[in-house]
Amino acid sequence: MPEGQFKQGIAGGRLSPEQYADNFADLHPPLDHHEALVESDRCYFCYDAPCMNACPTSIDIPLFIRQISTGNPIGSAKTIFDQNILGGMCARVCPTETLCEEVCVREVAEGKPVQIGRLQRYATDVAMAENKQFYKRSEPTGKTVAVVGAGPAGLAAAHRLARHGHDVTILEARPKPGGLNEYGIAAYKSVDNFAQAEVDYVTSIGGIDIQNGKALGRDYQLSDLTRNYDAVFLGMGLAGVNALRADGEEAQGVTNAVEFIAELRQASDLASLPVGRRVVVIGGGMTAIDAAVQSKLLGAEEVTICYRRGPEHMNASEFEQDLAAANGVIIRHWLQPKRVIADGGKVAAIELEYTAMDGDRLVGTVDQVFKAIGQSFVPAALNGSGAEIALEAGRIKVDAEGRTSLANVWAGGDCIFGGDDLTVSAVAQGRDAAESIHRALTSNGRA
Repeated sequence: MPEGQFKQGIAGGRLSPEQYADNFADLHPPLDHHEALVESDRCYFCYDAPCMNACPTSIDIPLFIRQISTGNPIGSAKTIFDQNILGGMCARVCPTETLCEEVCVREVAEGKPVQIGRLQRYATDVAMAENKQFYKRSEPTGKTVAVVGAGPAGLAAAHRLARHGHDVTILEARPKPGGLNEYGIAAYKSVDNFAQAEVDYVTSIGGIDIQNGKALGRDYQLSDLTRNYDAVFLGMGLAGVNALRADGEEAQGVTNAVEFIAELRQASDLASLPVGRRVVVIGGGMTAIDAAVQSKLLGAEEVTICYRRGPEHMNASEFEQDLAAANGVIIRHWLQPKRVIADGGKVAAIELEYTAMDGDRLVGTVDQVFKAIGQSFVPAALNGSGAEIALEAGRIKVDAEGRTSLANVWAGGDCIFGGDDLTVSAVAQGRDAAESIHRALTSNGRA
């Protein structure tokens, strides 16, 4: 009987414990002190730096790198946290290759940017390791704010509100706080339970109460919050998963990639996680890459990503696509699913259609299919009672400050129209909405 990677069907224990540990080690190991000094010395400390303009949270990148180069990582961390209190996680998961590092002067001139993300991680890791707290709560204002969702937007909003002296209650549907940082990113991008360590660091300012297992629409209504709190911030992300729209997709073995990633993130024993010998991932974004690479790292023999358009249209960055290829994942373009073929109720094959060639199809043997074609906002929970909140293109409509159509209700992150599925953008939206809430609850920001 075949063993290891050659086990038929969907099975666990395909690799040795040593292989699992090696496969899921830190993707970008942290810089040591000497490496950080050498790398920081490469920065030109540009005036009107393009890297800073490319950062959604507007971190003063030249300043924090200069502080590292002068032996002041604690000062550097404060520069980062002043703008992005989740700077530690963003340093790990932010696609810097398409943001700050893409416009780095050294990237433009030499094709080798300053490693801004790794330098940011170096500084924030030093501060968190020393439990260096830079902020104290202002005098209590007596105002209360409910935050729905303990993801990046919600945590950023809660921290900024707590700094201003407001009492914050975060209501999180899942068993743990962290949102996508805890449940939605590849395990090799954030190791050693960092997501929870960051939550603890953020909430240590005080004045923030997190209640897990509390879902909007199930355990409480939006009208309850507007009645019982002075302000509400909605940051619950996306709960819906787009369908393949292929015949037979209800077969056993067709799985939501987001759920697969979440299960892997929470697993204490990677060998217990079953994965197919032959896996197909449908999609072209970061989630598709994360699901495909981790399937390969769990021991799948063949993993193929099928995307309906060309490589230049994929939402996954070039770096992520290269990462997948380096791990043995095959990326096939101009293909979309038409039919999942089952045998005894289980996936046995998938029929794919060439989108660039009218009518041409192919059939491939497969044990497991992951759906990674995007998520959608589920608005039903918003309007269980009380006035309805305005939506735009299926997501919450907000103004420039994050205000919704309902009085005293703000929103940010992936649930709003214009959300771009980036942790760093969600942090910026939560932070900015918190400042707007503070102004509304006080005399234009003065208690």
